[in-house]
Amino acid sequence: MLINCVAYENGAKLADIPVEDISEYISRPGCFVWVALSDATPQELAQMQDEFNLHPLAVEDAQHGHQRPKVEEYGDSLFVVMHLVEPSPEGEHCVNVGEVDVFVGRNYVLSVRNRSQRGFLGVRERCEREPELLRNGAGFVLYALMDAVVDRYFPVIDALEVELESIEQQIFTQGGAARDKIKQLYDLKRRSLILKRAVAPLVEAAGKLHGGRVPQICVTSQEYFRDVADHLGRINGSIDAMRDTIGTAISVNLSMVTIEESEVTKRLAAWASIFAVCTAFAGIWGMNFEHMPELKFRYGYAVALGLIATTCSYLYYRFRRAGWL
Repeated sequence: MLINCVAYENGAKLADIPVEDISEYISRPGCFVWVALSDATPQELAQMQDEFNLHPLAVEDAQHGHQRPKVEEYGDSLFVVMHLVEPSPEGEHCVNVGEVDVFVGRNYVLSVRNRSQRGFLGVRERCEREPELLRNGAGFVLYALMDAVVDRYFPVIDALEVELESIEQQIFTQGGAARDKIKQLYDLKRRSLILKRAVAPLVEAAGKLHGGRVPQICVTSQEYFRDVADHLGRINGSIDAMRDTIGTAISVNLSMVTIEESEVTKRLAAWASIFAVCTAFAGIWGMNFEHMPELKFRYGYAVALGLIATTCSYLYYRFRRAGWL
């Protein structure tokens, strides 16, 4: 679906134009066209390929989707793939992974957004408010799109870190439900892996756009791409730290389960010892009473009960003091 198709000249918006007029505008000096598509059909991509003379391999990747984040050069043009990671409407513990494919040439930018409900209208408005930067052309638009995608990663990782802190507190403050905590931690690890797969390849890809041999399209915007690479590096480091913390939390949770089981075992052993004494006394005297419950001794029954109670109480005291009860 076509979202918008706009022509710009010297950093200023000329007009919204029909797709059929794209080739006319990109032939003008100092003019470039910015087109945005959402969940594009093969027919729409084929039409854009004809208008912008896109490389067939890049178009094929955009059609198939589910590409690894990357930056590829095709002659004097670029093909950039980025993952869109955002909360899923299915629930707070789910994330939706979309994709945006960006074709960038000297005088055009074509973004194709897939499997995502959140668009980039705000990015276009931002660029139009900064005409002095928009004069840098397609390279600056690519930076603005990459910056918007990367900025969307921060709320996701912040939410994951808050959830991890909550689970860590529960490990030490709430007993039981160990299986639920481990399930939550593994679910958190899965979502962090999704974010890792979106960020890690993009760190390497963004490095191609600043310093060293930079594509001609991005030469005037190198410092901006350096800022994007810095943000990606910070996010990547936070993800690695969080994944290490999750692994530690799982180990601690399992250790806490082992400790709780040990405490239960000690309690059972202590009570078993106490009742074993009762059973031993009752078994001995119960078999030798001539007239139940007396033992030819007027106070034999009371003495037997007293001895059992005293012995059990002493054992209870010792186990209590040792921390077993």
